[in-house]
Amino acid sequence: MIKKAVSISLGSRKRDKGVDITLLGQQVRLERIGTDGDEEEATRLFATLDGKVDALGVGGIALHINLPWKSYPLRAGIKLVKEVKNTPYTDGTGIQTVLESRVMQYVLSNLKGKIPVKKAFLVEGISRYGMINSFFDTGFDCVFGDLMFALGIPLAIKSRRGVNRVAKMILPIVVHFPISMLYSTGESQDVVVPKYIKYYKEAYVIAGDWLYIKKHLPEDMEGKIIVTNTTTEEDVEFMRSRGIAYLVTTTPVFAGRSFGTNAFEAAITAAAGLGRTLTFREIDSIIEKEKIKPQIRKL
Repeated sequence: MIKKAVSISLGSRKRDKGVDITLLGQQVRLERIGTDGDEEEATRLFATLDGKVDALGVGGIALHINLPWKSYPLRAGIKLVKEVKNTPYTDGTGIQTVLESRVMQYVLSNLKGKIPVKKAFLVEGISRYGMINSFFDTGFDCVFGDLMFALGIPLAIKSRRGVNRVAKMILPIVVHFPISMLYSTGESQDVVVPKYIKYYKEAYVIAGDWLYIKKHLPEDMEGKIIVTNTTTEEDVEFMRSRGIAYLVTTTPVFAGRSFGTNAFEAAITAAAGLGRTLTFREIDSIIEKEKIKPQIRKL
C-alpha cells in the first residue's frame, strides 16, 4: 500500500510538485502544496489532512529553532498545526541537521580544486547549526547574514561566538514575531533585489535557505557554488543566468526538484510507518541505510 506525505507550505503555489518515490522499500507519494502566504488556508489544510495522510511537513517556517543550549519554539509556526492530533508532522529540522552537518566534507571530497580559498557566506546560521558545524569543521572562514536577511540590519556576523551571542539576544523576541516578519511568502519569494554584494562576491561558497540566497543575489555570480535545498528547475535556470558554477542540494533530487527538508522528512516518516515523528538517531540510521548523500550539479 502506498504511503502519503504532504508538505503544506506558506510559499508560492508555483513551486508545487508531486512525485512517487521509494524509501525503506516502501512506495511514498510526496506532495508539496503552497498557500501563497495564506496562514488561514495553511491551518485549514493541516486540520483537513490530519488522520488522512501518513505524515505532514510544515513548510515556509520552522516550529522550533534548536541550538546547543536551548530549543526556541516559534509561536507562529506552532499555531499552524494546532489542530493536528493524529498525523505526525515535522518542519524538517531533524533531517536538516543530520544532512547539513556533513555536507561540506562531501563537497570538498568531490569538488577538489574548485574552492581555491575556503571563504563562505551563510545567509543564515542561527537556524542551521548543523551547517555551521560542517563549515567550521572543514576549515572555512565564514560570514553569517542572519541580521541582514532576517531583520534587515546590515551587520555581518563573523564567528560562531557571534552567532551564539546574537541568537541569545534576539531569539527570545523573534519567537513572538508574526510569519510575515520572519519569512518571505507567496509572490514576494520571486522578488530579487541585489544587496550585500560585498559578502556574496568575497565568498566562494554561498549557503543556506535558497529563497534567502536568491532574495539579494547579485547579477554576476560567475564561478560560485551554492549549497542549499528546495530548488526547482526554474531556480536552476536562474542560477545559470547568474553564472553560478555548481549547485549542491542537501536533499535528493526527484524529477528535477529538491524538496524542502520538511517534505523529505515527512516522506521518511511516512515510509517508516511508526505513526510518530522520528528521533535524530532514527533519521541518521535511515540516511545511512538509504545511502542518502548531497547532490552536486554542475551548471
